[in-house]
Amino acid sequence: MADYRDDEIIEWFDLYHQAIFKYIFMLTRDYQQAEDLTQETFLKAYKNYGNFTRASSEKTWLFRIAHNTTIDYLRKQKPFRFLKEYFQTQANIEELPENALQLKESSNEIYAALSGLKGPHREVITLRKLRGFSIAETAEILNWSESKVKSTLHRGMLALGKKLKKEGNVYELFK
Repeated sequence: MADYRDDEIIEWFDLYHQAIFKYIFMLTRDYQQAEDLTQETFLKAYKNYGNFTRASSEKTWLFRIAHNTTIDYLRKQKPFRFLKEYFQTQANIEELPENALQLKESSNEIYAALSGLKGPHREVITLRKLRGFSIAETAEILNWSESKVKSTLHRGMLALGKKLKKEGNVYELFK
């Protein structure tokens, strides 16, 4: 018989697995690896359920686990593969199944430009602007101070704007 933890983890998976997958995919740019790391995130949440103090929302807690799991994975990669994936300038959207990310055509340029940003810029923009986390939640997920989130977000948005302008794409960025 399933206990309360099982029911809650299943509910969280239903609510957040797609958002967590998309976040991990933006960091790894590898569809299969993002699926695996998403599953690993929820396994870790299940195993560490007793450590969840509810000082933050379950969504924030899960994204923190996803972030740490993904960073651990990236650190373990051979240096060449890590650099290749981490600094790749274009996400290979053509290889994904049609419904995987459901990017709108008008958003493709933003995602491509975003994938070419430095890791911290990409992470903070993804969490704040694409996933809608607050500054405090983003700071908790990344284990940063709120001021670091604000300054990194500002610099990241400037870098993203420059990339889009350079490529001839002028958008009013995520206001």
